[in-house]
Amino acid sequence: MRKNTSVYELDGMPPLKHALPLGMQHILAMFAGNVAPLIIIANAIKLPIEEKTFLIQCAMFIAGVSTLIQVYGAGPIGSRLPIVQGTSFGFLPTCIAIAGKYGFAGVLGASFIGGFFEMILGAFLKPLRKYFPSVVTGTVLLSIGLSLLPTGIKYFAGGVGAKDFGSPSNLLLGTIVLVTILFFKQFTKGITSMSSILIGLVVGYIVAIPMGKINFSTVSQAGWFEFPMPFKYGMEFHVDAIVAMLLMYLVTAVETVGDISGVTMGGANREATDKELSGGVMADGLASSLAAIFNVLPNTSYSQNVGIIALTGIMSRFVVGLGAGFLILAGLFPKVGTLVALMPSSVLGGAAIVMFAMIAVSGINLITKEKLVGRNSVIVAVAMGLGFGLGSVPEALAYFPESVKMIFGGSGIVVTGIIAITLNVILPADEEKVVLRNNAKAA
Repeated sequence: MRKNTSVYELDGMPPLKHALPLGMQHILAMFAGNVAPLIIIANAIKLPIEEKTFLIQCAMFIAGVSTLIQVYGAGPIGSRLPIVQGTSFGFLPTCIAIAGKYGFAGVLGASFIGGFFEMILGAFLKPLRKYFPSVVTGTVLLSIGLSLLPTGIKYFAGGVGAKDFGSPSNLLLGTIVLVTILFFKQFTKGITSMSSILIGLVVGYIVAIPMGKINFSTVSQAGWFEFPMPFKYGMEFHVDAIVAMLLMYLVTAVETVGDISGVTMGGANREATDKELSGGVMADGLASSLAAIFNVLPNTSYSQNVGIIALTGIMSRFVVGLGAGFLILAGLFPKVGTLVALMPSSVLGGAAIVMFAMIAVSGINLITKEKLVGRNSVIVAVAMGLGFGLGSVPEALAYFPESVKMIFGGSGIVVTGIIAITLNVILPADEEKVVLRNNAKAA
């Protein structure tokens, strides 16, 4: 039997000379986002520099392990799709609040319990699938893409908190990356076209060196080999912390459904199956519980990597599996991870703008699988109007409790998803659809 080597097929196993660079572009795209939440919470609870380095190492290691579970599965767990897992930014405000009250051990305990809660959600997702037609999942996916665009622009300008945020040098560096990606994607063929994002990131990295934006001194300070030690900070379980975390796990489950739909739509031009959705959400939960054991914040599917698949059409699990292997190695060999972590934010931003926008395009493709008129147009309009609107103007919830503002006034994805699901349930079907359904039954 001939081995399938196509990078566009799920089970394709392309040669290593093609698969390695394609896997690396996935990892480079998510690397900064994977380690940043740990750095932020380490600063918030005033951990010393060596503890920050340890947490970054744990984040890389567990992201690689979690990605392998998602990609290749373990029994019913795992979507078996090319989805990259990593530390979730969405949990950060909740985790900081819990850490301020109960310390990092309280965060890890609540995260551990919440992961199992999401696994239960995933196990019972099949009977709920009817509430997630293409108009609903497409609207959530569109909301994810649009909500990420400001993040992409912030990276493009140098990263939030950078002293030279918005400087001409940052904007130039991001533009060089963006133009490089577009050139290789549209004007070349074969591996250079498929690896356009990696090429753009590498070009940006090299250009940043003479610009003085990379300091290699931290590489010499990093160790050669170290295994991430589990349970280093222990776990504590507090009811109020767990409840707050469970609410966030509901949010991430909705986002994961959108990401899985984005992968299948963007890479295979089809909707996700019940098994893929259920397994993917369960893998999300298991990954988060494992992350807590290894001292890391909850993990989730990474939307920027969904954008890569939408842009390139490359669905090979083997490619993403190789990328996961690199993440594990980076977690075991700190010097390797440090080299990648030095990538300037503006370099990542040049690629992020394209990737995030492609997520929104995948959402549009899902929404427009049926005519965007009547009932469907109302669902999209109201869900996006309120959801994306509140995400853009969170001050509108100024008089609500902090917990409400944190959940509903963040990115707006939660509000978009809830409204889209609710309207899909309560709004009557368009008359034309009812007639078509009755004719089909009569036939």
